[in-house]
Amino acid sequence: MTKFAIGGIQMHLTVNDNMPEMKKRLAIMMHLYPWVEMVVFSELCHSGPNPQSAQPQGGQFETECQALAQKYGIWLIPGSYFEKGEGELLYNTSPVINPAGEIVIRYRKMFPFTPYETHTTPGTEVCVFDIPNVGKFGMSICYDIWFPELTRAMVAQGAEVIINPVLASFIDRHADLIIAQASAAMFQSYVFAINGLMAGGNGYSRVIDPAGQLLHDGCVNEELIPIEVDFDLVRRQRRQGVLNMGQPLKSFRDTDMRFPLYSPDGHQTEYLNSLGPLEKAQRPVRG
Repeated sequence: MTKFAIGGIQMHLTVNDNMPEMKKRLAIMMHLYPWVEMVVFSELCHSGPNPQSAQPQGGQFETECQALAQKYGIWLIPGSYFEKGEGELLYNTSPVINPAGEIVIRYRKMFPFTPYETHTTPGTEVCVFDIPNVGKFGMSICYDIWFPELTRAMVAQGAEVIINPVLASFIDRHADLIIAQASAAMFQSYVFAINGLMAGGNGYSRVIDPAGQLLHDGCVNEELIPIEVDFDLVRRQRRQGVLNMGQPLKSFRDTDMRFPLYSPDGHQTEYLNSLGPLEKAQRPVRG
């Protein structure tokens, strides 16, 4: 079987416990679309952008999500939650839960939206997971998708679908959407960029195919977004090229260029260091 159905849920969120409402939307999704095999919620769906809601791994949120995955027999990516780490560490974490209710992997957001998301500790591990007899998936969270190095690392490990839970409501949202669409084409992958509403974002969730074509262009209302992906299409386009044309993954593989920027000594260049500290823009001082 090369086709697999993924349902995104774009819903209103508060900064308190959103689990009761998540359960309602999930029940509706599975009633209307019982053929859906994976459900994806938006970033920080647990309690919105509220660090005070943090829980340790294996806490109530994960436990309830495991029960839901088992109840409906689905793969569940419940957005993310603030995870209490050691000491004062706080991560933006999403578990991946299989139909047996088991957590197969957790992903900690690697690029918090600094200088605004200053309370979040960056993760350090790329997330790629396999669904047996289906294909490979990768996960990034929101701002992560602005960094093609991370997407390339997932794709180099075989990821064919990129799951990207989002909490985005800033005025640069148009750039988010463009980058998600461009990433699908550059990396010949499906991209599911699922946003929330109210405290969870401004909507406009998007699903894009491996040629960069929009399969769903969302709105600013609550939405259930069931989309069937075709792994044969991903694999054929990676062999034959995007719409039988460009083959960017193979071109990158075959180049003799080794990109010294990415060596340990090249990451901090004189020019990048000249840009100053990573901090919020300030109002100008006028004389």
